[in-house]
Amino acid sequence: MSSAPIVIAGAGVAGLITALSLHRHGIPFQVYEQVAQLSEVGACLQLSPNGTRVLIDLGLDDAMRQVVCEAERKEVRHGLSGQTWKLFDLGEDCRMRFAAPYWFIHRGDFQQVLLTALRDRAPHALQVGIGVQSVQDQGDHISVQLSDGRSVHASGLLASDGVRSRLRSAMVPNDPVQFTGLMAWRGVVPMARLPAHLRVTAEHALGTNWVGPGGHVITYPLRRAQLMNVVGILERDDWHHESWNQTGSHEELLADFAIWHDDVRELMRSIEQPYKWALLGRAPLSAYAQGRLCLMGDAAHPTLPFWAQGANMAIEDGAIMARCLANAPVPLALLAFERLRLQRTTQIVQRSLDNASRFHNPVLADASQAQAYISAEWQADKVRTRYDWLFEYDPLAVELTLPQA
Repeated sequence: MSSAPIVIAGAGVAGLITALSLHRHGIPFQVYEQVAQLSEVGACLQLSPNGTRVLIDLGLDDAMRQVVCEAERKEVRHGLSGQTWKLFDLGEDCRMRFAAPYWFIHRGDFQQVLLTALRDRAPHALQVGIGVQSVQDQGDHISVQLSDGRSVHASGLLASDGVRSRLRSAMVPNDPVQFTGLMAWRGVVPMARLPAHLRVTAEHALGTNWVGPGGHVITYPLRRAQLMNVVGILERDDWHHESWNQTGSHEELLADFAIWHDDVRELMRSIEQPYKWALLGRAPLSAYAQGRLCLMGDAAHPTLPFWAQGANMAIEDGAIMARCLANAPVPLALLAFERLRLQRTTQIVQRSLDNASRFHNPVLADASQAQAYISAEWQADKVRTRYDWLFEYDPLAVELTLPQA
């Protein structure tokens, strides 16, 4: 392997997990993040066992436990009537079946845990306010052009620079970012502000999926249940703004959910400041690697948040990428990563799309049809078929199939 470091473009979940995993394997690296100040904005996250087992292996268990809520169970509720069905048990059942926990966490808290760990372990490895502009593959190394005018040599470049990835656009021309026809409202509520029947505790952390015609709402506790996360997703074709920081009004939010159950509307009224953003996507790729360049995370496989797997895929990517680079020269390692990740990540993206039609089915507009529909769609055996293969996956143990030179 070249003595030049691996360059990681982007300090999101995929970039930071990859950096920590490379450090674990003793592989030199450098991370460049174009944003000068890494802030705490953004969606909150659900981390399932396929992701949390990697975090625990990286020695982050204690730090994570200070800020997560470990999920006890999840439920499905009809968005109009409020009727409730069990989705699945988590907590001890999850640890017993999958040997790892299921966590709810604020994205800012998660990013801070990862940043603190990286700065403790590799203090000079992250440079912020500097983006990767372009790249030239020189055969035995790669030349990376930075936004501050420098050019650095690297043994490989890992593009984890998000759904609007500049590097993906250079690698795959005529591949536009597309509005999915879905927009999201998000906000947090101090738990103490909610009526007693809507509060949950850290000891009994409950996540709820409200499903309804043309939309759904997700709620779960954050920061040791000091806060309730509320996200409402709707089918709308008139909102294309991506920013997580675009403010909206309670009036507009409540108008969008005018026919929904009183509990949903109470949660939304209690949000301190509602934000809205458009859900964007890109067409699935047939390849992630090209020479010494490889796409990861949302740059490779952006997904709708209907299966809570975006962050988990990024965590899997980072763990597997480090294992590949520890066992093969860079170009072959990137091909091995592509072969290991392409099918699984494409399946997850497609099944997230399937969940959109399941969560938003028109029959949910009718209470009598909704009862039969939800009972059938969230029947226990079906739920296990949908989720067990996700949670069982272990990126630390999956067999590496390395191509020959």
